[in-house]
Amino acid sequence: MTRLRAVLAMPPDLVPVLFRAAARSRLAAVADIDFGLVTGDFAEPTARDALARTEVLITGWGCPRLNAAVLAAAPRLRAIVHAAGSVRPLLAPGLWPSGVVVSSAARANAEPVAQFTLAMVLLAHKRAFARARAYAGGQVLRGYADLSLGNAGRTVGVVGASRVGRLVLPLLAAQGFRLLLADPTLAGAIPGAELTGLDELMARSDLVTLHAPALPQTYRMIDDRRLALMRDGAILVNTARGALVDTEALTRHCADGRIDAVLDVTDPEPLPPSHPLFALPNVLLTPHLAGALGTEVAMLGDFAVAEVERLAGGQPLLGEVTAADLRYIALW
Repeated sequence: MTRLRAVLAMPPDLVPVLFRAAARSRLAAVADIDFGLVTGDFAEPTARDALARTEVLITGWGCPRLNAAVLAAAPRLRAIVHAAGSVRPLLAPGLWPSGVVVSSAARANAEPVAQFTLAMVLLAHKRAFARARAYAGGQVLRGYADLSLGNAGRTVGVVGASRVGRLVLPLLAAQGFRLLLADPTLAGAIPGAELTGLDELMARSDLVTLHAPALPQTYRMIDDRRLALMRDGAILVNTARGALVDTEALTRHCADGRIDAVLDVTDPEPLPPSHPLFALPNVLLTPHLAGALGTEVAMLGDFAVAEVERLAGGQPLLGEVTAADLRYIALW
């Protein structure tokens, strides 16, 4: 076991949320770390001095971008352990640190997103959100004989075999859904899901759930044409990124009542309060809360601590990200 020198780079108020007492004890057992020295500005003299001795940089939401000057100030750096999701916003474009291993806690952040997605799918097939609004307005809609309701016998289309997508698939399978999957990067099928093209998935699914990364090639992939392919009464769930969907086209399709939507992310984000999606009874908008929140944030810290423990023990990192992976990692 090698003892490491580590520095935290994130807003100070994030540290106690990410790293509970047990996690801090584990980290201190394998690394020399000052929890009182948390830098959010690499230009500060104390930060520059710490970087000169740092072997592991533990970053989080709000960490300044790591540019060439920052990396040059850390000649002993062995690893960047990001206690958050995508590392794309962390590293300056075109910069990948030579000889430095990079890790992300995206795997840990994917778990609450997958759980949230499952909950939204189950509630959406019950039309729970529109019916809750109707109930608040004095209507009691029983719907026992309404075949547009219910989860039994439904087909769910999963767009993107990302970390979240691969967690969502078995959760949905356990509920008995027929599963379609569209992802052009897959070399082969995933057990339990029928691999299809995106257009076919849109046309055959009772509900479509999005789990693709935000990349130039996925920008507004769910456009007016593809929304028009969806069955009457179908549902779109987006817990990925708002840029995957043409918001104004979706607004038109939802406004005429043909399809429903559950949106945890939008483009733009946040939507202006006057946006018509807020007023539609068949649309649920939530403020980007599917990922780790509150007590769940410590899952990211625990993952990062475990990565430092693995590094100290000479073991491979479970969240390692390579330069080649950047093709499929979200831009933000």
